[in-house]
Amino acid sequence: MSWKITAFAPRPIIEGALLAHEDAWDWDHDIVISGSEIAEDKPDDWQLEAWLSRKPTKADKAALAALFTGPAPDFAIEKLPDVDWLTQSQQGLEPILAGCFHVHTPEHAAMIAPGIRDYAIPASQAFGTGQHATTAGCLAMLTHMKQQGLVIRNIADIGTGTGLLAFAALHLWPRALAIASDIDQVCIDVVEDNARTNGVTMGARGGELTMLAADGMNHPLLEVRGPYDLVIANILAGPLIDLAPDFAHALVPGGHLLLAGLLETQEAQVRRASRRAGMRIAKRLVNGDWSILWLRKRADWGR
Repeated sequence: MSWKITAFAPRPIIEGALLAHEDAWDWDHDIVISGSEIAEDKPDDWQLEAWLSRKPTKADKAALAALFTGPAPDFAIEKLPDVDWLTQSQQGLEPILAGCFHVHTPEHAAMIAPGIRDYAIPASQAFGTGQHATTAGCLAMLTHMKQQGLVIRNIADIGTGTGLLAFAALHLWPRALAIASDIDQVCIDVVEDNARTNGVTMGARGGELTMLAADGMNHPLLEVRGPYDLVIANILAGPLIDLAPDFAHALVPGGHLLLAGLLETQEAQVRRASRRAGMRIAKRLVNGDWSILWLRKRADWGR
């Protein structure tokens, strides 16, 4: 990506633009956007950033402006050097301890401690190194689910990114069948590299991980391998809402669904869609501005 557009505004305005982006069915996917607070000591001051691989056109700027319900804030446009910004942004990330998992980039030392599973996840072309609040929250929730005595035999991790959450689930339920998918083809190589680094076996048998590229649940192998005891999806609120019926269909009655990637302000919408699909909340936690939801499919809800 060689160009960036930045807009500064109060948090509710930026969050509103992010929600509008999720609902924009005709969005140009060559424009990648994100929103974040400017500094920890200014939690109400946010920025919207958009990255493009081309010089922004009037149409690009108009599409961004249309995300705002009122007058759009001023846009700052800059040309960026030819750098893999995702990898660059993840360099030097501090290790995290979430549940029974310690996650770090190779630049940091492993943690050798009883009851702790250590993972080295390099900065890469995929999301999910563990430092983001949603990924860390999922690791904590998976640990809690195991502590509650869940018996899981078949796992699907949708939108896996680096593969970390699939690795963690296999650690907790080491005899389970497991499949992971991502819409981004590059994640296949990323997950396979991370599996080798962390001693995770790729394959189709119990205790092994199958990896594939798929848009949501739309893949024949995902259908054949189901139904699942546990589906994990750490993606975005919009896709979580759209995929709720597919997740419910893929689960056994009484099966478990772990959702993340949604802001706390988006939780009600996601829960409403999940409830309509036959799922009920089992537990929630909030990590920063992000909600992590453990839901269960109603036992009387057919597949």
